[in-house]
Amino acid sequence: MIKLEAAELAARIKTEVKAEIDGGLSACLAAVRVGDDPASAVYVRNKIKACEEVGIRSEHHALPESTTETELLELVNSLNTRDDVDGILVQLPLPRAINETAIIEAIDPAKDVDGFHPINAGKLAMGRPVFVPCTPAGIMELLDDRGVEISGVNACVVGRSQIVGRPMAQLLLQRDATVTICHSRTRDLVAVTSTADLLVVAVGRAGFIGRAHIKPGAIVIDVGMNRISDPDEVRMLFGSEAEQRLDVVAKRGATLVGDVNPSDGAAVAGMLTPVPGGVGLLTVAMLMKNTIKAARLRRQ
Repeated sequence: MIKLEAAELAARIKTEVKAEIDGGLSACLAAVRVGDDPASAVYVRNKIKACEEVGIRSEHHALPESTTETELLELVNSLNTRDDVDGILVQLPLPRAINETAIIEAIDPAKDVDGFHPINAGKLAMGRPVFVPCTPAGIMELLDDRGVEISGVNACVVGRSQIVGRPMAQLLLQRDATVTICHSRTRDLVAVTSTADLLVVAVGRAGFIGRAHIKPGAIVIDVGMNRISDPDEVRMLFGSEAEQRLDVVAKRGATLVGDVNPSDGAAVAGMLTPVPGGVGLLTVAMLMKNTIKAARLRRQ
């Protein structure tokens, strides 16, 4: 089994972005976070750190949990009007009292570096993408970098979110793959996934995809990022690597696992993205690429 590690590619993408900044193109990303969700705080911190690495100026607007939808809309609108801000990122999920759809639709499509605005989603669906959601875009970069043939393959995407599943299916379809989308209502999931040459999994359930779901030799892209701490679960999922992961649990309180059972995936798949060290690195790198693209387009 070949590990589809992404660190080298992510570093290369960031280097390309830095070269544009060093060449005189300035860019600014405004990141907005509402509330105290620990995972959101880590994600935003990683994005701000990546901006520092490549030379993109960043702003971090950390708002309290009590922030109202009206207040958040006012902030988004003010960032829309500022000429010195090129990209706007509102970290999801938002508190329940705030309508996520209303916030996403309020972002200027020209500054929507997450690619979630209906205008950008529509352009992607029409085969004329401007800003593509960062995780699917990064997966396509990884497949191309490894020389994976996409045209004609049977591809299966497990998960139908607007962030990963649906745009991923669109990108694969536009590259002439035969695409099936599976979800929580799919009957006999194993029968569908086990025929896929390329399997992309984004369901948010630790180790959900097992040996029976994977076609021998298939390329498996694991988008999941789940924290687990139960020693029995760690041993069940990681097999021979369990002791190393238990050391991580002892030091950090938990270890990361994807949506694919790692020991099953390693035994059956031809290629598999590791967690961590896989798709997550590319998501941040592609955000940098989208931000510099937004800056370039706005100046044109």
